[in-house]
Amino acid sequence: MRLGVFAVCVVAATSGIALAHSGVKNAAVMQRMIGMSDISENMKIIGDMAKRQTPFDGEAARAAAVAIAGYAAQTPELFAAFEMDPKSEAKPDIWDNFDDFRAKSMHMQNVAMDLSTSMRQPEDLVPALAALGETCRACHKAYRD
Repeated sequence: MRLGVFAVCVVAATSGIALAHSGVKNAAVMQRMIGMSDISENMKIIGDMAKRQTPFDGEAARAAAVAIAGYAAQTPELFAAFEMDPKSEAKPDIWDNFDDFRAKSMHMQNVAMDLSTSMRQPEDLVPALAALGETCRACHKAYRD
């Protein structure tokens, strides 16, 4: 995926966070949304550096990848119980295919952890974003409305 298209996806995801969270009544769904927002915010850190909107900071990029890995590890727990809310974008397929959903979360965790040690120069950012973005897309395509 080209960086520009990915950047638009990151901006769209992060700009709608506050709006998406308003009116959520189910506490479990709210916690899931917060977890997804935390992943998005850390993706934005790396994305802003890749787009040269902020200066390259390898330590911050690697820390964002560690944070993404941590949130990815928590994701299956956040979705363990079947909880819905009219504001939720989660498809019921998550719970019908929970092993696959868990595997996708673990894959994101592994990719992010690998990147947490490899982003050393600005040229590392675009491939890192592409790899992380693919883990997001794989799960969202299957499990998000």
